[in-house]
Amino acid sequence: MASEKAAATDVDVVIVGAGPVGLTLANILGLQGIRTLVVEDRATLIDYPRGVGLDDESLRTFQAIGLVDAVLPHTVPNQILRFYDGHRRLLAEMAPADACFGWPKRNGFVQPLVDAELLRGLDRFDHVDVRWGHPMTGCTETADAVTVSLGADGTEPETVTTQYLVGCDGGRSTTRRLMGVSFDGTTSSTRWLVVDIANDPLGHPNSEVGADPARPYASISIAHGIRRFEFMIHADETDEQAEHPDFVARMLAPFLPHPHDVDVIRQRVYTHHSRIAGAFRRGRLLLAGDAAHLMPVWQGQGYNSGIRDAMNLGWKLAAVVHGQAGPSLLDSYDTERRKHARAMIDLSTMVGRVISPTNRRVAGLRDRVIRAASAVPTLKRYVLEMRFKPMPRYEQGAVVHDQPRRPDSPAGTLFIQPKVDTRTGTDLLLDDVIGTGFAVLAWNNNPRVLLGEEAFARWKALGASFIALRPSTQLHWTPPGHDDDPEVTIVGDRTGRLKEWFDGHSESVLFLRPDRCIAAACIAQRAPEVSARLCAALSLGPASTGEGGDRSDGTGPVLHVPQSTAESAGTAP
Repeated sequence: MASEKAAATDVDVVIVGAGPVGLTLANILGLQGIRTLVVEDRATLIDYPRGVGLDDESLRTFQAIGLVDAVLPHTVPNQILRFYDGHRRLLAEMAPADACFGWPKRNGFVQPLVDAELLRGLDRFDHVDVRWGHPMTGCTETADAVTVSLGADGTEPETVTTQYLVGCDGGRSTTRRLMGVSFDGTTSSTRWLVVDIANDPLGHPNSEVGADPARPYASISIAHGIRRFEFMIHADETDEQAEHPDFVARMLAPFLPHPHDVDVIRQRVYTHHSRIAGAFRRGRLLLAGDAAHLMPVWQGQGYNSGIRDAMNLGWKLAAVVHGQAGPSLLDSYDTERRKHARAMIDLSTMVGRVISPTNRRVAGLRDRVIRAASAVPTLKRYVLEMRFKPMPRYEQGAVVHDQPRRPDSPAGTLFIQPKVDTRTGTDLLLDDVIGTGFAVLAWNNNPRVLLGEEAFARWKALGASFIALRPSTQLHWTPPGHDDDPEVTIVGDRTGRLKEWFDGHSESVLFLRPDRCIAAACIAQRAPEVSARLCAALSLGPASTGEGGDRSDGTGPVLHVPQSTAESAGTAP
């Protein structure tokens, strides 16, 4: 079903804010041919470090937009984070070795250099423009467009019309204010001094958090010889004191033999926020990144949560603008991202509370509890492998679930990305084989045969790829008397990870969204009916009754997509 008819517009999407979230979203839209304008009130990119940790999901997104090779030189992969008590005795360690999504789970990085690569990526697109020194001063929404007012120093104000506007303009978001959306949560009264130093005076790759009741701290290794120190500021210490070079040297003295002899890039005092917007969408206006949620730094998820926003929203905006899906698909952005962002805020807030006690008795009790837990192998692995990190699992949104819903269903989760072989290439990451759009994957079967020609043609018209997954032993086998299907890519399970995944699930056919979330999953025989329900619920392509439909026994899949913005603007599901 085509999207609602839009008025003639200058661009399809306006993005307010040229930070990492806005630039990532612009790259996603650029790859989909969406006319995009990024407006930023600053004159250029911020040139000092802010975020210092990238996770595997963010690197997978940068892979999807074709920029991961440019980003990797600015990262430190497999970064270990150790937690120490006040006597510098090890409490816990996070060193996850698994790379189920194709990339290390913890990576140090230099944000200004990565942001610069995201900006350079936009040079690929004639239909994407970035205007520096152009703050958004207002906007007016109609039924079929948004008129955006822009101001620039020394120039006449101008207006731009667009189908959708996305505010990626930070915690003080102008977009959120114009939407009339609340920013619910708390701001901690505790202040922290952050000091970024060039020519790393320690030099080692280690990063640590000190849960020292005398003064909690963090020391984080970043790429290219940069190290970050963070120190809690006590209530009787003023911001002016904390920013004085002698104070900084005193903070560094326990770690460095020459604390005055350091090359400070920048230093500032800040507080931690735990906040989330009351709605991520109001009509044609949407929020992403810090404009939608703020969280403490302790899990390094502020930057990564914003990249998740961009990946979740980008393909949906493109589908709606291209007329491949109805506008109600955009409501699923709020539904899906709100719950996960809230979980990340809560985790980061909890970790901060564990680290920050200045009461020695409370800190001592915490240390004993953590050490007792570390003596239990399963609990130790739980921390070491970061199993506590909330993973996206969409119970509602742009996903299909069987009814009654099974707790072990893979629908609504991210699919793995192992190394695979094809008939023309070896040792390839699976996403690079699949491509950037929808995909239908089948283990031990040809997806065209399972779907039938009508459903196959529908997915093909949407640009989907079709993947037949096999053990590597069968990679080059073709049935006698048959030609290979040119529309289906044969993939060999190089590492055995794919078979291991399917061994653990009854489903053998997967419908993947462009963000690599499993939109639907089923056994082979049910592929036609699940395909029909998924296409109809997402308003993808022409409706058809020839591929199955509702089951009278109540066991057919059910898709949860909110049908109005008002529904998605409520509390988290």
